[in-house]
Amino acid sequence: MLVPKLVTTLKGYTRQQLVADAGAGVIVGVVALPLAIAFAIASGVTPERGLYTAIVGGLVISAFGGSRVQIGGPTGAFVVIVYSIVHQYGLDGLTVATIMAGAMLVGFGLLGLGGAIKFIPYPVTLGFTSGIALIIFSGEVKDFLGLRMGPVPAGFFGKWQALGSHLNSVNPWAVAIAVASVAIIELWPRLGWRIPGPFVALIATTAVAYAFHLPVETVGTRFGVIDASLPAPALPTVTLSRMVALIGPAFTIALLGGIESLLSAVVSDGMIGGRHRSNMELVAQGIANIASPIFGGIPATGAIARTATNVKNGGRTPVAGLIHSVTLLFIMLFFGHLAGLVPMATLAAILVVVAYNMSEWHTFRAELRSPRSDVAVLLATFSLTVLVDLTVAIEVGMILAAFLFMRRMAEATNISVLTHEFLEPEDDYERDPNWVGRRTVPPGVEVYEISGPFFFGAAEMFKDRLSQIAGKPRVLILRMRHVLAVDSTALRALRDVVERSRREGTLVVLSDVHAQPVVALVQAGMQAGIGAENITGNLDDALNRAREYLGLPTVPRPRFATPTVARETPGVGGASSKG
Repeated sequence: MLVPKLVTTLKGYTRQQLVADAGAGVIVGVVALPLAIAFAIASGVTPERGLYTAIVGGLVISAFGGSRVQIGGPTGAFVVIVYSIVHQYGLDGLTVATIMAGAMLVGFGLLGLGGAIKFIPYPVTLGFTSGIALIIFSGEVKDFLGLRMGPVPAGFFGKWQALGSHLNSVNPWAVAIAVASVAIIELWPRLGWRIPGPFVALIATTAVAYAFHLPVETVGTRFGVIDASLPAPALPTVTLSRMVALIGPAFTIALLGGIESLLSAVVSDGMIGGRHRSNMELVAQGIANIASPIFGGIPATGAIARTATNVKNGGRTPVAGLIHSVTLLFIMLFFGHLAGLVPMATLAAILVVVAYNMSEWHTFRAELRSPRSDVAVLLATFSLTVLVDLTVAIEVGMILAAFLFMRRMAEATNISVLTHEFLEPEDDYERDPNWVGRRTVPPGVEVYEISGPFFFGAAEMFKDRLSQIAGKPRVLILRMRHVLAVDSTALRALRDVVERSRREGTLVVLSDVHAQPVVALVQAGMQAGIGAENITGNLDDALNRAREYLGLPTVPRPRFATPTVARETPGVGGASSKG
């Protein structure tokens, strides 16, 4: 349903809820201030662009979103891809890519893909999230230690090599401020005060550095005067060649934005006992990522930490998110000029804590005990994120996960003779009236069963298995009671088997065919080739069709009183070996 949650929640809205939402919105706005600045700087853009993103993107996400409590803005997940785009294509390229990503997200929502994005394999998500955390941490070591060096190389190994070669230039004052900031962020919540730890660390360390004229680099000394006003909307210069070049980065932004926002919405649903509208959320994320760059911002998405802060402080409707954006706008307009006094070491400390929380190292370590295929996807995605590129990591991770999943499904598909049904204990006979051992199988008839998903991954195995049938039977019954769906490749394999069997004088009869396979057979034009009379709904009809073909009298469907194993001609074909 494409109706914003704001429209729904304003029905019956009370003054008490407005007070709760206002309090939560102000607190989240305060929390978002240092994070917005820090994420912008880590992404390779100026500090105010992070504030523009939180104000404009956050406002749009709350106004049009499908979650009651989602808080939007810049997040750590975008740091890597934004830095890469800015480094390669410049700010105009980032603006174009973000707008393109916004359009993609709107399209995803309108096409109803909100549910599909949530099926991204967990090893892929964990792999690139942990990889991003390591990259963020690596990028903040310079400012955390106050190293006197030029720009840090983009490559992971080159970055650490450069950091190691400048360790003799550590600034002890910067280290002291960074360590104090981490201590405040971690210890402050234990006091039970509602003022966020990152904001307290920002104010306290900035005040100390300014009051005592500590020799540390600040936002102002690196970026100059901070623009404390919201810029007029402006569109970038767009060319077809640039759009084509930015399709990959734009898709990565869209995919990351969709995953991050829906994950945050799911987490918040569990906290408030609600249910978000995933497609509406994607549309809102798309509109936000179109609006944010027009006002000078960077990509925006739902932020899990800020959304959780909103919930914990009483926010229950999108009004809290709107107030969060207004709070940030107020702080920027009236106190934004003071942002230049913030030590870079403080912002580095805030991001180091963010990276630690993003890394989920406990979960990462536990995931290494998963099946080897999942571990391979996890490590491949993680390694490619750190060493190559986030876009490549997601693409390879998804493809690898898909191939491994198909292999698992192919392994789960079994084409077998039904001997096992003769080995079942007698109490199972009573429970399964469809047991083959209850039937009389004519000589010259063999019954095979396909169990599991019948798709292209299992098609070749199906053909190989049936090609090994010894002593070609006169009738081959393929039982499909456990096949709920087939694809075109499996149908082609089935067509090949039917045609080959016909040349060899064997009739193929399909038994226990479900609705989807029947529809697929008709749509593929195979019903006439197989023969409508050879596509049956149960094993009894299939056996009677075999008897008709062999010129034997048909038998009525039996009423089973006790389990029996009937044989028409002992030792010939039939159920004793093929069941």
